[in-house]
Amino acid sequence: MTVLVPARLRPRDVIRVGGAGLRARPLRVFLSALGIAIGIAAMLGVVGISASSQEDLNRQLAALGTNLLTVSPGNTLFGEASHLPAEAEGMIGQIAPVTAVTATGTTKAKVYRNDHVPEAETGSISVTAARLDLIEDVGAGLASGTWLNEATHGYPATVLGTKAADRLGVVHAGPDQRVWLGGQWFTVVGVLAPAPLAPELDSAALVGWPAAEERLGFDGYATTIYARAQEAHVVEVRGVLAATANPEQPNEVEVSRPSDVLAAKQATDATLNALLLGLGGVALLVGGVGVANTMVISVLERRAEIGLRRSLGATRGQVRVQFLAESLLLSAIGGVGGVLLGIGVTAAYAGIQGWPAIVPVWAMVGGVLATLVIGGVAGFYPAVRAARMSPTEALAAP
Repeated sequence: MTVLVPARLRPRDVIRVGGAGLRARPLRVFLSALGIAIGIAAMLGVVGISASSQEDLNRQLAALGTNLLTVSPGNTLFGEASHLPAEAEGMIGQIAPVTAVTATGTTKAKVYRNDHVPEAETGSISVTAARLDLIEDVGAGLASGTWLNEATHGYPATVLGTKAADRLGVVHAGPDQRVWLGGQWFTVVGVLAPAPLAPELDSAALVGWPAAEERLGFDGYATTIYARAQEAHVVEVRGVLAATANPEQPNEVEVSRPSDVLAAKQATDATLNALLLGLGGVALLVGGVGVANTMVISVLERRAEIGLRRSLGATRGQVRVQFLAESLLLSAIGGVGGVLLGIGVTAAYAGIQGWPAIVPVWAMVGGVLATLVIGGVAGFYPAVRAARMSPTEALAAP
């Protein structure tokens, strides 16, 4: 007695049969794959943009250094403002791992675009005395003009922070560019570029220390001391700065690490990223529903085809594999398209922001795998339903 054994579908045959089912309904396949692609692109874009921002921050910190510490006066036990001793800079400079020390001091002077601006309209710009080595030690740069030097720091010359220059309407520094500062004209010799580790300088008009004392009534006390320490000893130096700057009242001294602020900002952004990832997940779920809808309708429309295949000897397992393969192929198309779209979005946004474009490999691989899982889940029920149809029932369907 001869027993007929159904022919086995090779993997190549499964892909070919599954692809034929998709090619028969191109518009529906496109819309379903688009839903998957949007979800993957949303998640990959969030991960890629976050990674690009993180890499940009890391590069900034590598260029600026994470070894900058700042010392400023706090409050007394009675809540009054204190000040650092005049010897604080010198004492901090005596700490062995400290490689550079500089300082700024806030004056009571105000700065205006000209001498006709009402006194109350200060623009929230502080007038700050600065040491000559300030921008080098804090890692700041110049957008135009020059920094204060031995020849200009005792004269009415000022360097504006980037925000201060914008508020005062100063585009470029030059000998013909002046501002009304402390009741007298000061020449704008320079404009700073943004200072990530010292953002307080962005809204300041910086003048030489001698000029501030002689012309603006500055008391000579530093309000912020910037100290660079050897990378390996930053934590140890931070622990002794308060007692070194003010041995009598170390509790009245505040010590901070500016790079920690940038890192905290990045951590805060992670909360928003989690929200956006959630939205991307919802979009991916909607795409999965679209795949399931496409496959269910496909089963209903192709009952005659299913009946014919069953009559010709196809097993339930082969029919099930056929429809499951269609679902997986549909999801794979959406997943790959979503990965490419996500990479494009990340590259475009990073380019606009001036960041390096970074898309983690794990995110790309994970995106495709996620779509295959969703495709498998979405196509499981339609595949089982198609396999359960009897040949006579399927052929009798209209």
